Amino acid sequence: MSLAQKNKSMRSGVLLAVILTVIGLVFAQVALADSSVRPPGNAISLPEEAGPSNALGQRSDSEIWRDIYGGVVANPSSSTATGQLMQILGDDWRLFRTNYILKYSHWVLLGVIGAIVAFFLIRGRITIRGGRSGKMIARFSMSHRIAHWFLAGSFILMGLSGLIILLGRPLLVPLIGKEANAVMTSAALQGHNLFGPVFILSLLIVTFRFMRGNFFQWADMKWILKGGGLLGGHASSNHYNFGEKTWYWMVVLIGLVMSVTGMLLEFPWLVDTLAWHQISTILHAIGAIILISVALGHAYIGTIGMEGSIDSMLRGEVDENWAKEHHDLWYEQVTGKSAALDETPDASAKEGTS
Repeated sequence: MSLAQKNKSMRSGVLLAVILTVIGLVFAQVALADSSVRPPGNAISLPEEAGPSNALGQRSDSEIWRDIYGGVVANPSSSTATGQLMQILGDDWRLFRTNYILKYSHWVLLGVIGAIVAFFLIRGRITIRGGRSGKMIARFSMSHRIAHWFLAGSFILMGLSGLIILLGRPLLVPLIGKEANAVMTSAALQGHNLFGPVFILSLLIVTFRFMRGNFFQWADMKWILKGGGLLGGHASSNHYNFGEKTWYWMVVLIGLVMSVTGMLLEFPWLVDTLAWHQISTILHAIGAIILISVALGHAYIGTIGMEGSIDSMLRGEVDENWAKEHHDLWYEQVTGKSAALDETPDASAKEGTS
């Protein structure tokens, strides 16, 4: 084939390609125009004002983004089909959880532990003035003690598993790695969901079993003014002092919030609004940190922090000298005897909380 024939053939091929390209573009434009008028059968037909009808559009970008944030109603006759693409509350929830709860929760717990250690080093153990008398007085029945340890056991399981779920990624991953943390978190989640109803049951039992005597009285105001005996000598109290009553109502009220939010998280189909689940995670985490923090102080005072205190929940009875020193009004009511304390320099120096 001569050079002239080759050039002629090449020009013909280029011309044919251009013609085919133009035809394809025309058909594509027709198809797009047709699809904008008649949407496919499986597509959601939005209201005409929800988007632009020409190249420049009829609505501003800010109006379109407001629809995306707030949701566009796909079916005006339905109250549930909203077609919402974004939920800005979810972003607020994520930021609050990351910037506050995950960032400060472990510092709160470490601060409480540090305060307890410092109190023990400075104040030491609160001993019974004059030692034990050897005479015991009944304080809690068997049902009281069973209810107490039932709640304490379930609370410990829920607290440990909950902390692994909440703080495992920022705290445990650097120590044990992602794989081990994933196994622990999965096991903690299963245990948390399993023992959640058990915690609720034990909370209800404790609420009703310990309610009597836990309402505030005038003697509690005097107890506060004396700082439980740390700010001005002996502070009288009834069967429960102000600190114990406050702890009881914290357990009841915050425990109720924990129970409700926990049920919403474990059974998400109970409500169909995502915002309730997001709020529940926040309240659940905050309530958990508060209860665990105060429980650490309660456990310290009830065991090594105060001599004779643990007897009430192990044996159901306490030494008479302990009762006179910490719950003198209750002691006088039960025994009919005077709870007058012998004031000596050594005894006054050792006086602790009531």
